[in-house]
Amino acid sequence: SGCGKTYSALLLARGFVGPSGRIGMIETEAGRGEAYADTIPGGYDVLPIRGDFSPKNYGEAITAAEGAKLDALIIDSASHEWEGAGGVLSMAAANQAAGKKGPLVWQKPKIDHGRHFVLRLLQTPIPLVIVCMRAKYPMEQVVVDGKKDWHRSEKLEPKQSEDILFEMMFHGWIDAEHRFRVTKWPAAIPGAAGIFIDGQPVTIETGQRLAAWAKS
Repeated sequence: SGCGKTYSALLLARGFVGPSGRIGMIETEAGRGEAYADTIPGGYDVLPIRGDFSPKNYGEAITAAEGAKLDALIIDSASHEWEGAGGVLSMAAANQAAGKKGPLVWQKPKIDHGRHFVLRLLQTPIPLVIVCMRAKYPMEQVVVDGKKDWHRSEKLEPKQSEDILFEMMFHGWIDAEHRFRVTKWPAAIPGAAGIFIDGQPVTIETGQRLAAWAKS
């Protein structure tokens, strides 16, 4: 929180689409995504999701973004689809409270997650989709002097499904100094490694490098 995910995403998108390209944001952060409307050159459109963060609602928002003929889409944040009210974890908890057991607890929530959220991300014709996610240092069990204890992991994990990062072409996390830490890029594709500079903030120039690479 506060490291600059939203602002970095907007700068990246503006650099990618150019001065007149159209940027849209699916916004779940109680209006905080609108705070940069007068800061980002060229502005951007916002479609809020409030109250029900179900995969289906995210899918409908992506459909609306496609209908708007956007050049870049920011989802801020995708974590609500997993852990927010009406999200995947909430759906599973409701199933359990209703008496469902075993695989039935997770069956429909995971199907909806795959169909309405992940599949829509993978198949959208929008040229660039930036997915912002909250992250955590999970607790892990370790053995110290022969005794089991719990310690905070040193590895950040996004608050989303375990396999969400497999669907991303690029991935990284942003530290407290707003610097981007690269953790994944398509290394086999020439030029991809130089787009995001590890340890540097994301800027409009980063988006311009991404656009030039995509065009090539």
